Amino acid sequence: MVMGETGSKTVTPLPQGPDELVPSRYALRIGAIDVMVISDGVLPLPTAMLAHNADPAVRAAWLDDMFLPPDAFDWPLNVVVLRSGGRTILIDAGLGLDPNLDLPRAGQVVRRLDAAGIDLASVTDVVLTHLHMDHIGGLLVDGVQERLRPDLRIHVAAAEVEFWEAPDFSHTAMPPGFPDALRSAAKRFVGTYRRHLRTFDEAFEVAPGVVVRRTGGHTPGHSVVRLASGGDRLTFAGDAVFSVGFEQPDWHNGFEHDPEEAARVRIRLLRELAATGEALVATHLPFPSIGRVAVDGDVFRFVPAFWDY
Repeated sequence: MVMGETGSKTVTPLPQGPDELVPSRYALRIGAIDVMVISDGVLPLPTAMLAHNADPAVRAAWLDDMFLPPDAFDWPLNVVVLRSGGRTILIDAGLGLDPNLDLPRAGQVVRRLDAAGIDLASVTDVVLTHLHMDHIGGLLVDGVQERLRPDLRIHVAAAEVEFWEAPDFSHTAMPPGFPDALRSAAKRFVGTYRRHLRTFDEAFEVAPGVVVRRTGGHTPGHSVVRLASGGDRLTFAGDAVFSVGFEQPDWHNGFEHDPEEAARVRIRLLRELAATGEALVATHLPFPSIGRVAVDGDVFRFVPAFWDY
């Protein structure tokens, strides 16, 4: 990452490609840790996926209040690249290109890493929040494995790898085809990258100030990544929180394998972030998804960060 100073943060001077109509990367600094959020594109999904346990009329009213379409809308997909202690770390890897799914506006991570001047061969570590295909698919794109370092370390919770040996979808509410696609992608990923996997039980420090910690809920091994350096802090929450999860933290997302536990994890994490005031980034919040959490009675409020130019 080529970065220039602007106060306590850094920005990337590299121009966007000629086909980029909106920004797709944003850089900042957390203490001594360089951080770049990169958009993998958007994933169109039915709005019922936001809250399959909610009254449809209440869900429709929330969507209307948010000026969102009633039937389907575009879920953002974000990944993070960071540098700390001489290590270059990719957190999640985007959707990739599944030929069985018509998702042309997602799967942009590899191309956008190249556009940002980040060579895949420079990545020393990959941290996976979980093994859903929109977090691992970028590493399954043809030609990617050959560009990675032979000593690449891929960090994932042991409970996550174990879960995908015989996944349980009984509490999810996904569109047709998704369970099979998720199962297939996870099996292929573990088979392809098994020798690179470095599993952990509850937490592991990947680099100075970079700790991945298992939360469970969304999947049994779902994890978040906490950054801390020089008094600054940031949490990459993966799929622990979605846009609707601030005002309606008890609503169940269709991809959650244990919705009740996912809600408990979400509330606990949001309360902690509100107390610490640290920055938040998450996979499915609108790009660049950087903001903070405020408590508003029994619910929460997401406060987007002002972009630093």
